[in-house]
Amino acid sequence: MNRGVSPQIFLGAALIGMAVGFLSGAFGKGGSAVATPLLHLLGVPAIVAIASPLPATIPSSLLAGRVYAGAGNVDRRVVRIGLPGGLLLTVAGAVLTRWVSGGPLVLVTDLLVLACAARILTTRHAVAVQRGEDATAFKVLAVVGAVGFVSGLLGNSGGFLLAPLFISVLGLPVHRALGTSLVLATCLAVPGTLVHAWLGHIDWSLTLAFGLASVPAASAGARLALRTQSQRLALAYGAGLATLAGGLLAFAH
Repeated sequence: MNRGVSPQIFLGAALIGMAVGFLSGAFGKGGSAVATPLLHLLGVPAIVAIASPLPATIPSSLLAGRVYAGAGNVDRRVVRIGLPGGLLLTVAGAVLTRWVSGGPLVLVTDLLVLACAARILTTRHAVAVQRGEDATAFKVLAVVGAVGFVSGLLGNSGGFLLAPLFISVLGLPVHRALGTSLVLATCLAVPGTLVHAWLGHIDWSLTLAFGLASVPAASAGARLALRTQSQRLALAYGAGLATLAGGLLAFAH
């Protein structure tokens, strides 16, 4: 869908990209799940708002993930076990968007963001003493596979779901959960991007506007997060997602 965008939407997408890129770097998610409803509010058609930010999350997540990896906050075991199934199920979910309309997917995205916010806020103290190494391979496969399918269906890289599930289900410390989420989100965004491009869902001018602002902001967000105490970071993460999701649902209805 290379239709081009108006200057107003181009500027709006760039501003959204800057904010979402910073938050995604800080909170271990690609950012497209948050960008989708915001772009839709600008007047971007639903399926285009779902798919167009996805390609830009690849470089932004990669750069932010490298910041976390440099500080030793990526769990390579989780990446190694979860990635193959996650990639396959991401493709399956993305293909299904050929038969699912964009409007309901935007609403589902809003609801999932709200659910993740509630989950991270209610579990952030309990998981502080757990060890990610205790997570079984089955749990890793289940989490990454399920998120891969949902991320393909919703046109996002899955980071907004991976990070809270890594904390609450796998027991990863918050910084390691965020870093691992970014590495996997980078990988999961690739097949989703290819399928959505094949289906003609991506407006590349919108992707460019979003990406030019989000890529540098993501690295800055990651560096700030690494300097933030874990419990404060978890609280800010959950509260920010809850506020955003609540506001988007209010606008939607």
